[in-house]
Parts: sequence; structure tokens; C-alpha cells
Amino acid sequence: MSYPTPLVSCSWLAQHLDDPNLVIVDCRFSLSEPELGHRQYAEGHIPGAVYLDLNRDLSSPVQVHGGRHPLPDTHQIADKLSSIGITSGRTYVVAYDDSRFAFASRMWWLLRYLGHHPVAVLDGGFQGWKDARHPTSLVIPTSQDGHVVPMVRSPMVVNRDDILSREASPELCIVDSRSGERYRGEYEPIDPVAGHIPGAVNFFWKEVTTEQGVAYSLNQQRSRWQSLKDAQEIIVYCGSGVTACVNLLSLELAGITTGKLYAGSWSDWCSYQ
Repeated sequence: MSYPTPLVSCSWLAQHLDDPNLVIVDCRFSLSEPELGHRQYAEGHIPGAVYLDLNRDLSSPVQVHGGRHPLPDTHQIADKLSSIGITSGRTYVVAYDDSRFAFASRMWWLLRYLGHHPVAVLDGGFQGWKDARHPTSLVIPTSQDGHVVPMVRSPMVVNRDDILSREASPELCIVDSRSGERYRGEYEPIDPVAGHIPGAVNFFWKEVTTEQGVAYSLNQQRSRWQSLKDAQEIIVYCGSGVTACVNLLSLELAGITTGKLYAGSWSDWCSYQ
């Protein structure tokens, strides 16, 4: 059976809830209130969904450099994914949030980075699921036996040194995924330094979806990236490497496969200033 990627509709998911090969991951999170997502999950979630936390599960501890959400340790995340029933290359994973793909796309990107391709983000998220009157549950699933063997696709990620060594290349395009105000340095609520990486262009991650968290059409995604379609390499960053994944998802929808994540993003870049 083939599965839809990189997006899946609420109606499709509702019809396949009983698929034994399916694992649903609730990625709801709030950067300003880190425990909110888990509380929301406990108050109701898509039946069968397990909860993974951005800070505890999908990131590693913060260091002096590396940004606010460093990538998780490969073996630890592999063990965690195995414990929720995922088996490399076989299990179909659907990730969702209620933040216009902000955190579900991190899960989507991480799985692909680990070499696991049967993964999609739920279009419309949890709100879309509820609006369609699909069922929710309070039941917390028990641990399952899976087997994730990480096959890390290292070319998908870059660091600060990589950018510094390539920034003069005319074939490189650097994409800043933050709001225009933060990109221009007019407003910086989190990091100690305002501004952007020299040469970066601004594509705000919230332009990928409607305010309701529904992805714009494939034609609109393609049109959005039209100016970069011939770039040999696209490096995408945001504040900490999370919402940049929404733009990487958008690039995938547009058929552009040259996108790479600067995992440390601006929070890593400005830590050296």
C-alpha cells in the first residue's frame, strides 16, 4: 500500500486510524509555555496518537553554541522512536500540531534526516481534525515495539562553518524563515542580537499555510519559490531550527529538493558575535 506524503488530509487519516502500520505523533508545543502541549494532549488527542515533546524528545540539551533547539542525539531519538512503534522504512508516521506545521514539520524533517521516508504532516492539524468532527481520545497508548536503525542523511544539515565556507558561492541561496521584522532587525524578542545572516533572503514560514493551518495549493507553493527554483543549494534557517522545517516542507511540496537545514539557525549564528 502506498501512503500520501509529505501531507495527509484529515479525512484520509480518519479512514485509516485502524491501520496497524500507522503511528500518529502529537507534536503540539508552545515556545512560551513548554508544558502546554503535553497538557493539551492529555485533555484530548487523535485516537492512538503518542506525544513527543520538542524540548525533551526532538531536541538535545542547549549548549554555548548550537542554538536553542540542537538536533537530538541520533541514538536517543532512534530509541524513542522505536519505543512508540516505529520501524525504519516500514511504519507510516503522521505528525500533527496546532501551530501551522511549526512542530510537526520538525518531526517530519527529523525522520527523513534519519532515513525514514514514510512520514507526513497532517494538513489542518488538530484544529482541522476537530472542525471535521473526527473523534478524539483521552487514552494514552502503551509502549510499542519498533526498530529504528538511523541512516543519517548528513547532507540534509549544515552548520555555521559550512555557511562561512560557501557564502561567496553564486550557486547558494540562504533563506531566513523568520518574520520580516526579525529578518530586518527591527524586532528581536528572543536572541541577544538582531538582524540576519549576510546575503539571506526572507521567506516567512507562516506564508506556507492559511491562518487555519491548511497548506496552500501546490501551485501556490511552486509560485512562492519560483525565484529560487534554479538555485544549486538552498540553506534554510529560522530562530532555532524548528520553523525553518516548515519552509523545507514547502520546498518539498514545490518539487525542490535542494533545501538543507542550518540546524543551529540564528540562535547559533549570533552566539559567536
